[in-house]
Amino acid sequence: MKLTLGFSPCPNDTFIFDALVNRKIDTEGLEFDAVLEDVQTLNGWAAEGKLDISKLSFPALFNRADEYSILNAGAALGKGVGPLLIAKKMVGVPDISHCKIAIPGENTTANFLLRYAFPQVKNGVPMLFSSIEDAVLNGEVDLGVIIHENRFTYHQKGLHKICDLGEVWESREGLPIPLGCIAIKRNLPVAIQTKVDSLIKRSLQYAFESYPTLSSYVSKHAQEMDEEVMRKHIELYVNDYSIDLGEEGKQAIQKLYSVHQQLHQIKNVDSDKLFIG
Repeated sequence: MKLTLGFSPCPNDTFIFDALVNRKIDTEGLEFDAVLEDVQTLNGWAAEGKLDISKLSFPALFNRADEYSILNAGAALGKGVGPLLIAKKMVGVPDISHCKIAIPGENTTANFLLRYAFPQVKNGVPMLFSSIEDAVLNGEVDLGVIIHENRFTYHQKGLHKICDLGEVWESREGLPIPLGCIAIKRNLPVAIQTKVDSLIKRSLQYAFESYPTLSSYVSKHAQEMDEEVMRKHIELYVNDYSIDLGEEGKQAIQKLYSVHQQLHQIKNVDSDKLFIG
């Protein structure tokens, strides 16, 4: 059986899926047609049901919770891992409502956390996450919400942190920040969903056995990122929650789902039915 699988070319995702898609582990009769795209593209495809399995931002998953379930393995959650709001010069909180702010996509967790922290924000400008620093530097926008490896590089360009949006969530909710998940179509047989979940967990365990050595698969998709930044990226976003969400991880996701549904006044499924099994 062949399944389509979408994830980003970022080191955390290629680290997780390398052994699976390159058959370094026994895939138990399943084949995976891997598609590497930025997460906002994957979020958009979820609305079309384009892929069988996909990395998704949590708001994008919530919008399609009747079609996709969350796997226990492969997710990005944690503490101190949230997106940052940055600018060329310091900006006072009262002024943020008048600012044009670059965001890495409408349905990203980063945009959700921006509006969670600053409900008065009105002018979000979606763009590719890797373009946001330059957009701020060039004056195309007043502020930007950065994710991924840009967390480690923004200060080198003379940019300033206005707010750690993840810290706002953690201080209010006392829970880890749910950033992204691996979602699978609900209409696939439960046995297949369970097997995929197990295989992703095994793929990640395989990667950890060789770490800190980085495979050529991780390196070739990381563009010009140096190895130190790749490792920082992996160490920030890949952790115990990536192996298995556990009760705390699920609780954090359910809380995010509750807040998201209240803000948008929608309800797709009960929060305990978000997950496989």
